[in-house]
Amino acid sequence: MVARAKIVACARSWIGTPYRHQAATRGAGADCLGLVRGVWREVYGGEPEAVPAYSMDWSEPQGEERLWAAAARHLWAKSGPPGAGDVILFRMRRGSVAKHLGLVTKAGADARFVHAYARHGVVESPLSAPWARRIVAVFEFP
Repeated sequence: MVARAKIVACARSWIGTPYRHQAATRGAGADCLGLVRGVWREVYGGEPEAVPAYSMDWSEPQGEERLWAAAARHLWAKSGPPGAGDVILFRMRRGSVAKHLGLVTKAGADARFVHAYARHGVVESPLSAPWARRIVAVFEFP
């Protein structure tokens, strides 16, 4: 398993990258999946599969959990609270598909995570109650 401190440092190195849908290049542009893909590349040296084009709604009209399924193919599902270095998957609205990812940088009472957020770019945010209640799955890098 990859050292959690390495994942956290890598995720933080993406802070300030502008938001770009479907992009995955540190400093040039990334969306939430692109951030996780970029961290994966830096940790493992390549991506586990080619990513097809995807819409910003993540197949919400079809009700397909494509992002969740992709995470489950390559990351290890984890039960319990997220820890530093974990990937967290969010459902932004009740009844919608999960369509946002982040990387936990600090666990516990002052938990934080790095994510790429439209109109904000890659930022580190508090894992506050409004975010935490949207978490639907926790994964760790293999």
